Amino acid sequence: MVINWNVTTSEEPPRVERVRAAEYVRMSTEHQQYSTDNQAAAIRRFAEIHGYEIVRTYQDDGKSGLNLSGRSGLKLLLSDIDAGRADFKALLVYDVSRMGRFQDPDEAATHELRIRSAGIQVEYCAEQFRNDGSMSSSLIKTVKRTMAAEYSRELSVKVFAGQANLIRRGYRQGGAAGFGLRRLLVDINGEPKSELGRGEHKSIATDRVILVPGPPEEVAVVQEVYRRFTEEGQTERELAELLNERGLITDLGRPWSRGTVHQLLINEKYVGDNVWARTSFKLKREHVQNAKDNWIRAEGAFTPIVDRATFAAARAIIEARSERLSDKAMLDLLGAIFAGNGLLTGLIIDEAEDAPSSSAYRNRFGSLLRAYELVGFAPDRDYRYLEINRKLRQLHPELVADTIKALTRSGGGVIRDRDTDLLTINGEFTASLVVVRCVQTAARALRWKVRLDTPLKPDLTVAIRMAPGNELPRDYYLLPRLDLGDAVLRLCEHNGLSLDAYRFDDLSAFHRMAARRPWRTAA
Repeated sequence: MVINWNVTTSEEPPRVERVRAAEYVRMSTEHQQYSTDNQAAAIRRFAEIHGYEIVRTYQDDGKSGLNLSGRSGLKLLLSDIDAGRADFKALLVYDVSRMGRFQDPDEAATHELRIRSAGIQVEYCAEQFRNDGSMSSSLIKTVKRTMAAEYSRELSVKVFAGQANLIRRGYRQGGAAGFGLRRLLVDINGEPKSELGRGEHKSIATDRVILVPGPPEEVAVVQEVYRRFTEEGQTERELAELLNERGLITDLGRPWSRGTVHQLLINEKYVGDNVWARTSFKLKREHVQNAKDNWIRAEGAFTPIVDRATFAAARAIIEARSERLSDKAMLDLLGAIFAGNGLLTGLIIDEAEDAPSSSAYRNRFGSLLRAYELVGFAPDRDYRYLEINRKLRQLHPELVADTIKALTRSGGGVIRDRDTDLLTINGEFTASLVVVRCVQTAARALRWKVRLDTPLKPDLTVAIRMAPGNELPRDYYLLPRLDLGDAVLRLCEHNGLSLDAYRFDDLSAFHRMAARRPWRTAA
């Protein structure tokens, strides 16, 4: 054997080429423990162990995972992938919820599929499973996405209930104070701390904000506006011109207009009432105009700067404008406003001279959208679903009341929770009524999404499926909590025995559950 001593050997193992990877980190305001730094540290540990080299970072700080809105990091990631700019073969994410808490789990799956379709593997670094496409990993991901969505939904219910409680106790929840008023910061015992300036916010969680009268000169202006409007008959336009001639500006630092004077004349905070939830934007899904019955109200919460008699007189003058006009006359005025501006909004209507206010149109025609439709204006977005949802919300109390009557006629005793509409029947079981909107797909198929009142934990959910058009009920599902684990059910016209076994043409079966029988007869 001949040994060549001139050849050197290395004791180091051959270098393994690492896979180029990007990381995506997100921190939402309700999850401070998941800071982006902590996520990045965990991702880097995972990368070191599994042979990844992180070459790019996409980041969303303080962004909700409910949708893509405002998530510039994730949008840039998807854009780079679609445009072929992605110079990596894997995407590392802390866990499933960091990609998003989309209320529809299929939406989260769509984004992952979009990434994987470009040949990029998605890895969830803190999860107990590998995202290898197996049946088990697919099932676990679906469960995790549903759990992430349900967490946000439950949090939304709790936050809304907490905010509503604060409103009833007389505390202010966001928004500018308004001309003639100021925001006062108080501690947990209600003791004044300091006045908040424009753009300032409380920094201690237990502190609260109330409204108090502003400088005497501003209060005097507000009272003068009401007096001139109710006693001297001056219009909003004339009052705006008067205030501008004096060099006065609004609380937002702008000149006065007909619309800003109108808002001053109709806002109940000037008589000391705390009103909240006129609109809703729950789970960042859709802006909804709530019915007055659903507003959260606390009368006499603040020190008033206008007496109730004067406020009522102003409101009566404003409402009388539309009462004197026929539907045709109101629509002619609205059509003229549309022709002059090219579009319609509530503020544009309020700014129009010698025309009813936007609230008058809403009250007369049921909604602004219906009034817009009657004069030929179609907003850029399709807002018809708002109208349907509003009608269904109005229908819900009637259905609850009718159900209580039917249960009572059957011999049952019913207790209704006024805050949640949860029904306790005979002291034995609870039931919740859910009205489900009917949606028609492009292929003319019918779909229903049933959102269960999971936080209320009813023993039985009565799901009322609406027929196409959402005017009348189509059928009913009696869904027991013990048999259902999902917070959201997606129903088609036919769903198989596992779900359609709970379907009924009417509610007579539910009403019979409340019937009482002598024990001898039952035996």
